[in-house]
This record gives sequence, structure tokens and C-alpha cells, in this order.
Amino acid sequence: MESLTPISTPTAGAAAGAPLVRRRSPLRWLSGFGITGLIALVVLIFWLLAAAFGPALLGSTLDASGGSEVFAPIGAAHWLGTDYLGRDMLVRVIDGARYTVGVALLATLLASGTGTTLALFAAAVGGKLDAVLSRVLDTLTAIPSKMFALILVAGFGSSVTVLVLTAAVIYVPGAFRIARSLAVNINALDYVTVARTRGEGTPYIMLREILPNIIGPMLSDLGLRFVYVVLLLAGLSFLGLGIQPPAADWGSLVRENIGALPDAGAAVIAPALAIASLTIAVNLVIDNLPGRAARERGGR
Repeated sequence: MESLTPISTPTAGAAAGAPLVRRRSPLRWLSGFGITGLIALVVLIFWLLAAAFGPALLGSTLDASGGSEVFAPIGAAHWLGTDYLGRDMLVRVIDGARYTVGVALLATLLASGTGTTLALFAAAVGGKLDAVLSRVLDTLTAIPSKMFALILVAGFGSSVTVLVLTAAVIYVPGAFRIARSLAVNINALDYVTVARTRGEGTPYIMLREILPNIIGPMLSDLGLRFVYVVLLLAGLSFLGLGIQPPAADWGSLVRENIGALPDAGAAVIAPALAIASLTIAVNLVIDNLPGRAARERGGR
């Protein structure tokens, strides 16, 4: 009689086609970015650290009321020149990062988190709830974002809370549409059907079966949505409806120092370059995410 060799059976999710996740070491993961991606990642981390720790490190320098030459050029004393009150622009740009980066990041997380949660719920439940949520959010998408933002800010005032909620409401529909298109496809796969058959509830289907399989694309969408929010908030500040004095984000700094534009002064160029460097860095990091190129080649 032949002896029976035990056969290892895969889990239900893997047998039904669920993707297997392979862990990478941090250094190997970073090496997948390439030179361009790593440079962009360094720039992005620099601005995140500036937003988080810059004001604390600058300390009393933030309270300086100027006194130097107005719109002074770049020099040893002022690496980015001075503003319209003679204040150091390097200090102002670093201080402005906490509003530009911080407010935009908070609004983006709120928008993407809300949109993704609603999309998971709509895909898992389906039926009339899915149709109603989709139609309501499609209606919000039809309203021009900048016009909607101007109406809300003009009506409720220009506080940080209003700016965060305004940007979040504007970009929830976009996050919902992306997440729902992914979630609906995942919801139709066999391993989700198996989970329903064994009696799993809607929260389990949302968080354990669908969400892990859309997290990668949604993180990429999070980065792009962050860029949109940065540009929206900078535009509102340039119009005088964003962060209000004495605080200032990068859009406010451009507006305040617009008088230096005819002479190409550093006071107006520095915050504009800060906005450009942040948005370009985010886009390059997303474009160079490890494994993205291979996935795109495999999808063709």
C-alpha cells in the first residue's frame, strides 16, 4: 500500500484567484524608483519635514517684523531675498509650507478616505444604494470646482477648517468614481463570492476582500488628488480667499509680493518655485513607483 503524501492546500482566497502579496525590503523597494524618482522623493520628503518641523525650528525668527531692504536680492544674508516688508523669504517659504502642505494633505486624506469608503460600500451593497450615491456625486462633479470653492469660501469665510472641508467636498466625487470603478470589478471575482457564500458581512467584504486589492491604485490617485488640492488652495490664496494674514501659504506669498514681478524678484519667484517643485515631485514619485512600469507593460 502506497503511503499518502500530504498536499498543502492554498487558502480560499488564493485558490479563487486572490493576488499574493510579496514583501520587499525597504532598500530594495527604494532602488526601484530610479534616479529621477529618488530625487523627487527627496524633494517631497523635504517639504513634508519643512511643514512638520520647520516652524518649530525657526522659532522666534517667525516673529521678526522685517527691517531689512524691501525686495532685497538673493545674498548671503537672505538666501531667497526679502519680501515687501523686508522679511526673509526663506523663513516665509518654510513657514508657508505648513499651510500649503498641511492643509492640502489633510483635505486630500479626507476627500480620498470619504470617497473610497463610499465607493466600497456602494460596490459591496450594489442595487439602488449604488445608483443613488453615484448620481448624487456625479451631480457634484458637474459643478466647476473653482466656482464651487469661491461660493463656499465667500459664504462661510476663509478659515483653515472651511478650506479643508471645501477642498474635500470638491474632490470626494473624483475619488469615489475611481475607487468604485475598481471595487465593482473586484466585487465580481470568485473569492468575493466565496466570502459571501460562507456568510461574511458587508464590512468584511469591504475591508478584507475589496480594499486590499485596490489600495495601490488608490494611493496613486491620492498623490494626484493632492496636487489638485495644492493648486486649488494656492489659486484661492492668490485671489485673497485662502489663508489670511498674518499667516500665509505659498499662494498668499505670491500675491503679497507681486510687486517684485517686473524686476523678477526672488520674493515672487521663490514661492512659485516651491509650488512647482512640490507638485512636480509628487507626480514624478507616482510615475516612478516601483513595479508600476512592469504592471503597465503587463497590461498592454
